[in-house]
Amino acid sequence: MFIGGFKILDYFPLILGLLILVGSLISIKLGVSITIVEIILGVIAGNLGIIEIEPWMSYVASFGGIFLTFLAGTEVDLNLMKDKFSESFLIGFLSFLAPFLAIFIVTYLIVGWSFTESLLIATALSETSIAIVFSVLKESGLFNYELGKIIMIATFITNLSVAVVLNLLFLEVNLSTLIFYIISAVFLFIAYKYSYLIFNSGSLKNKLVEVEVKYIFLLLLFLIFLANFGGGIAILPAFILGSLFSNYFKENQFADKLQTIAFGVITPIFFIISGMKVSISLIIPLIGVLILIFAVRQVSKYIGVFYLAKHYFNENKHFITYMMSTGLTFGLVAAVFGLNHNIISPSHYSLIIAILVLSAVIPSFIAQKFFKPEI
Repeated sequence: MFIGGFKILDYFPLILGLLILVGSLISIKLGVSITIVEIILGVIAGNLGIIEIEPWMSYVASFGGIFLTFLAGTEVDLNLMKDKFSESFLIGFLSFLAPFLAIFIVTYLIVGWSFTESLLIATALSETSIAIVFSVLKESGLFNYELGKIIMIATFITNLSVAVVLNLLFLEVNLSTLIFYIISAVFLFIAYKYSYLIFNSGSLKNKLVEVEVKYIFLLLLFLIFLANFGGGIAILPAFILGSLFSNYFKENQFADKLQTIAFGVITPIFFIISGMKVSISLIIPLIGVLILIFAVRQVSKYIGVFYLAKHYFNENKHFITYMMSTGLTFGLVAAVFGLNHNIISPSHYSLIIAILVLSAVIPSFIAQKFFKPEI
């Protein structure tokens, strides 16, 4: 379609850039997390038809999710993880197990969906969003405190559980998949062992060419390449890579540069595109089911986390519980996998995305607005 001699597609990058800027201004004006604003803007813009998802947007959004996951990994304190492993593991694992069982029972026995589809939906909706948790903790300055680091570790445990279940139940193990896991493990080891040659080189530090930043981008692009080749998932290797680099990031200043790039351009595209994937027209006939599953997810998440959070971190139990109840990042990956492999229908895919978007917005808003720790 042409308007005045120009392709209508030519306007989409301009509209996307406008949404990114407007989202930032709204976030500052209302004092609401930029992540929430960007997702809502994506839902509105996508359903009004003022912008469509182009292939390059999808790729940048996909990279943004991986990039944000990597940055989240760099905030993991490995020494604290050893000291607080039992608390982090229990909170993280029950944050996965409680909603997984509850959603499967409801969708299979009450709603009446197929066994396989119920398993996929339960897996996708049992995660805790690394992207949302990282963004909120970063904005709140909580990574400077033990509380923020423990929440990040627990989030990793939750998503590790989701990844293991997704692999065991759905991913076909073939030669390409085995190669992906083997090469990923070797790659992570080599990157951990020898990246100091880049990070600690006096001749490369603080140069205009930003070799360290470009090196990180290359590593993440290689992980995405491996995942596409082997049919695997790049999110968890990216998080592990980030955690392996956590000490390098403490000792160098290029972490601030990466975060500026991430939050300035790349991750806003990820959140806006995530919102655009919600099709309201497909969801309206399933609105009753949506409300039921969303309620079951949030209540089971709350029950699974609250009492442990109260036992270990009584003063901040509500904040921890609501942050662990968020969803988006890994759920999107699982939903896309289910759609591409004909495990779920397009309408159920939109249903999952809508629930994930609601769980990204509502719990994080409540946590920040009413239970934000005083620091």
